[in-house]
Amino acid sequence: MNLNFHRLIIIFSIISFSLIINQSCFAQEKDEKYTIVIHGGAGYFPKDSPEDLKQKYITSLTEALNIGKNILTSGGTSIDAVEKVINYLENNILFNAGKGAVFTSEGKHELDASIMQGKDLSSGAVAGVTIIKNPISLARIVMEKTDHVLFAGKGADDLGILLGVDVVPNSYFHDSMKYQNWINSRLPKQQGETVGCVALDQFGNITAGTSTGGRQNKMPGRVGDSPLINAGTYANNNTCGVSATGWGELFIKYTVAFNISSLMEYKGYTLKQACDEMIFKKLPKESGGIIAVDKDGNYEMPFNTNSMMRAVANSKGEFKVEIWK
Repeated sequence: MNLNFHRLIIIFSIISFSLIINQSCFAQEKDEKYTIVIHGGAGYFPKDSPEDLKQKYITSLTEALNIGKNILTSGGTSIDAVEKVINYLENNILFNAGKGAVFTSEGKHELDASIMQGKDLSSGAVAGVTIIKNPISLARIVMEKTDHVLFAGKGADDLGILLGVDVVPNSYFHDSMKYQNWINSRLPKQQGETVGCVALDQFGNITAGTSTGGRQNKMPGRVGDSPLINAGTYANNNTCGVSATGWGELFIKYTVAFNISSLMEYKGYTLKQACDEMIFKKLPKESGGIIAVDKDGNYEMPFNTNSMMRAVANSKGEFKVEIWK
C-alpha cells in the first residue's frame, strides 16, 4: 500500500513538473511584440479623387487594420489575423477581391488567393475559383486539411463545397457600376486593389496572405502572382513575410516575395534593403509594390506606382493608413 502510494506521489510530481516546465516554456516563447501590415492594392489612384471616395478607402483600411490589431493584441495568432483581415477586404466592394472582383473578358469573375505560415513554410492556395465567397479561407483549408498546396478552377470550387466553406453564385461578385465601366471601356484595368496582409504575432510567428480578382478583362483561366507561393506571397520566421500587389506576370517572373526573403537569408540584407532591391531595382516602374514584416517586427511598404493603399499597426503604438507617398 505504501509502495503504491509512493509511486503515485512520484507520478504526480513528474506530471506537475512537466506542466510547470511547459508553462514556463510557453511564457518564454510569448512576448508583447506584434506587427501587422495590410494593402489594398498598388496602382493609380488620383490625388484629386472625390473626397468621399478617399474617405471610404481610408475608413475601410482602418477597419480592416483594427480587426487584425485586436486579434494580435489579445494574444491571437498571425494566421487568424491575416485570414480575418482579408475576409473583411474580400467582403468590401471597394477592393478587387471577393465581392469587388473585376471582370474577365467574358464578363465573369475568377478569384485567386494564397496563405503561408513562416513557422513551418506550410502553404495553401486557390486559383480561378468562381463560387467561393472568401477564397483566403479556402486557401487556409487547403493548407491545413489537405496534403496539397494549390487547387485550381472547378477542382477548387468542388473542394470548397466538400469542406463546407461559404459558396455563392458568381453573380454575387457582380457590381453594377464596375460592370457598366467594363461594358463602356473594355480596357485593361490599371493593376491594383488586390488585397493582402502580413502579421507577426506575440509568439514570433509570421503569416502572409493575398487575395485578388486578377486583372480587368483578363483571359479566362489567367492566373497572376497572388495565388503563387514565392511570387505574390511568402513567409519564413527566419526572415520575413511578404504580400505583393501589382502586375502579376512581373512578380512571377522575378519571384519577388521569395527573393526578398532570400536576400535577407543569404546576403544578410535588412528588410528595407531587400525590399528596395526588388521593388526599385529589379522590377520596372509602375509594376506594383509589397508589404513586408521581418522576424523582429520591422515593416516595409515600398511601391513604384502612383499609389498603394496600405496600413500598419504594431505594439510600439504605430497606427497609420496611407495611399500616396
